[in-house]
Amino acid sequence: MGEFFAEIKVRISETRGALQSAQAAGDEFLVDTHTSELEDLYRIAARNGIDCA
Repeated sequence: MGEFFAEIKVRISETRGALQSAQAAGDEFLVDTHTSELEDLYRIAARNGIDCA
């Protein structure tokens, strides 16, 4: 579970960064895409007992 936990944390961090960049650029399509990806990652984490809040 250690590697899975680490990978989820990394992917969430990278996606948050990409979301912030998209917001700064005013790219609504990418904002929506990254927001959806974050929601999916949070859902996966929650199903596996990982608190990413």
